[in-house]
Amino acid sequence: MKDSPKLLQRFALALKRLERALAQPVTAELSVDGTIQRFEFTFELCWKSMQAALRHEGFDVKSPRATLQKAFAEEWIHDEALWLQMLEDRNDTSHTYDETLAQVIYHRIGGYMPELTRIHSLLQEKLSDA
Repeated sequence: MKDSPKLLQRFALALKRLERALAQPVTAELSVDGTIQRFEFTFELCWKSMQAALRHEGFDVKSPRATLQKAFAEEWIHDEALWLQMLEDRNDTSHTYDETLAQVIYHRIGGYMPELTRIHSLLQEKLSDA
């Protein structure tokens, strides 16, 4: 649990960097690629922060999917399908590169920001005493 504050701090920084990436013009190829990469590590820090908070509350979750499912069961997240889509998008972009898929995912990332920001705030509350 001692690493939870650092993890949450890194998640906050990743969120800010992702927000800055989304503000860049979509016409630049590197903007799309960079935004997707920032989404990948933001999502990674997000689920690991959720995992740490769940462990803090006594739950043992090991994988991203199990973490999301438990967070949904605990009503930390409300749109399970959206979070599973984020997970799928992160997996798809991490393991293979397809230009068409990259464009589709890039355009979904902006819609993920409100949920990522909301869960960060919730996790700050959950981990404030960690």
